[in-house]
Amino acid sequence: MLIRIVKIHLLTDQISAFKILFYAAQPEILKFEGCISVELMRNPDHFDQYFTFSKWTDEESLNQYRNSEFFITTWRKTKLLFAEKAIAFSMVNLN
Repeated sequence: MLIRIVKIHLLTDQISAFKILFYAAQPEILKFEGCISVELMRNPDHFDQYFTFSKWTDEESLNQYRNSEFFITTWRKTKLLFAEKAIAFSMVNLN
């Protein structure tokens, strides 16, 4: 299993727009082959710092999603809401 975490620092006035975009995209992301789950979390100490946490069966599935027209279009809209560049991490679950 591959876990993907993306740290996102949002522009303060774009938090609501980001949430709308995420929750509209979430069910579509879950339809991609190999996507097990995708969640949105917020840093409790920083109201403008969010994380997406997704689980994939393997790296190939994640890459197919990242190369899809859906991701490219959604990411283009989403990154306009960022205060700084997002940071992404992929990890393999050892359990």
